[in-house]
Amino acid sequence: MRGKQVRAQSIGAWILYEQMKKIYKIEADTAYNLSHSGDYVLCSVSTGQKVKVGCDIEEMKEGNLKIAKRFFCPAEYEQIEGEKDPFRQRELFYRYWVLKESFLKATREGLALGMDTFEIALGNPPVLVRQPEAFPECYHYREKALGDMYRIAVCSTDPSIEEIIQADLRNCMEITFTSSV
Repeated sequence: MRGKQVRAQSIGAWILYEQMKKIYKIEADTAYNLSHSGDYVLCSVSTGQKVKVGCDIEEMKEGNLKIAKRFFCPAEYEQIEGEKDPFRQRELFYRYWVLKESFLKATREGLALGMDTFEIALGNPPVLVRQPEAFPECYHYREKALGDMYRIAVCSTDPSIEEIIQADLRNCMEITFTSSV
């Protein structure tokens, strides 16, 4: 059952991307990124040239302090670990997780880069306060909670990440962020 769900999510994310290409007249070489989790798919697309973009959506389950301690920066882990409210602790873990994943995807390095090679300060918006020398560009974030169960983040080198565009198709909600120069 899980394999079928993942395939359906992947297909849904790709269909969303194809629709966005048509609606925004996006060129084939334009940066985009796809993600899916639980009942949702996510697509981030740049309408500008030479822009990096990455996105992540995660269904919030249990926050995992062991993962945070092993893979996050010490300050990030300490903030999560120091939160005594279990719901808030889980939320902090997933905020960091989607922000870090979206940066890794924007760089196109993925987990090969390592989540502890860069540090994020939570805020509105979050800020990359330390980053790998190989990626000196200025990165910008947008994030959103989707109810109490999902976290979404987009990271881009474009400072003008637009607000959320949301569509409901066939009882499936797709959340997208777009970026334009």
